[in-house]
Amino acid sequence: MPDLPTQQSRLEEQLAELKARRARIEGDLAEPLNPDSSEQAVELEDDPSLEGQAALIDQEIGSVSRALERIAKGTYGECVRCGSDIAPARLEARPEAALCIRCASAE
Repeated sequence: MPDLPTQQSRLEEQLAELKARRARIEGDLAEPLNPDSSEQAVELEDDPSLEGQAALIDQEIGSVSRALERIAKGTYGECVRCGSDIAPARLEARPEAALCIRCASAE
């Protein structure tokens, strides 16, 4: 089992970074459009990409938040599907991992 305080710290740092990235994207999307119509077209062209990035970041925020909840509940490191232990190397590589490698491979 990995060192829980270290993993918790890593997850909290990751969560803070994800939230900061999300806030920057929200700021970019909320910027008023340039009065020049040709510039507006260019600015609006980026919105779908930014919205897609925001959706991915929201998913990551959810994964990291759930991992922090599992730490608080004392179930961190247990596969949420089968209950087996998640390999320490997997948790080291992906501290937010909720599935053991066997269950993750089955998806």
